[in-house]
Formats: sequence, structure tokens, C-alpha cells
Amino acid sequence: MRIRAALALSALAGAMALTGTVLSTPAQAAGGVVIHHVWFDSPGSDTGSNTSLNSEWVEIKNTSRSAISLKGWVLKDKANHKYVFPNVKIGAGKTMKVKTGVGRDTASNKYQDRGWYVWNNTSDTATLTKASGAKVDSCSWTTRDPSDKWC
Repeated sequence: MRIRAALALSALAGAMALTGTVLSTPAQAAGGVVIHHVWFDSPGSDTGSNTSLNSEWVEIKNTSRSAISLKGWVLKDKANHKYVFPNVKIGAGKTMKVKTGVGRDTASNKYQDRGWYVWNNTSDTATLTKASGAKVDSCSWTTRDPSDKWC
């Protein structure tokens, strides 16, 4: 009986070496891109000004050691407001904010070019999917969270 157990353990160790780990989080399976931080309630009154809109953002982070293409990936809320990433990459260990308002895209900031808020202050969920529709990560909040949520 001990020999069979030893052989089974050896086979399991070999399978783990070939495939990585037995268990992984969705973010790890997706190559290390996670929703890192969401600022869903911009400071002050919700006036709809571009400054206020751009104070509402979702920050994603690449936790891997390689740049990852986000082309066609989608960031959306529960109401299905979608932001589709253009042909961009997020560098290894880097973060990128997706801001609600209008602006000029840079390596670290992307703009949805919207005229009104996306993320609900009372509760919502930010979901990141690959172009194929496969879920990468999500982050939810409720009124218990003051104005932002570390995910």
C-alpha cells in the first residue's frame, strides 16, 4: 500500500511540475492581471465635470514578469457599461488606470471618454474579461466601503 501511495504522490508531483500549480486564482490563470484598486466615488459633489469624472477610476495591475497585451479585453460594471481596451500592453509589475471621463491616453492612464459616471457609489462590481469573454478578475463594493476599494 505504501508503494502505491508513493507512486501516486510521485505522479502528482510530476503533473504539478508540468502544469504549474494544482490550484490557482482566476488572476493567476489569466497571466497575472488583476483589478487592484477602484475609486468609485469621486471627491465632492457629482457635478459631471470632466475633473470629477476622471476622479472615478479602476486600476488594474500586471503582477507577472512579462508585459501582457490587453487588446480587446473588456472592463465593465453590473449595468454592462463597457470599456474595450485598444491595442495596448501593460508592462510587467505596472499599473494602469481606466478613468471615466475624457482625456488623452498614456501608458498608465486610459480614458473611457464618457459624459457621466459609470461606477455606482452604493454598490457595484468591476469585471475584467479577456477578448474571448473569459473572466479575468472582478471587484465588488457596497456602501460599507467609503469611496474606494482595494481589491
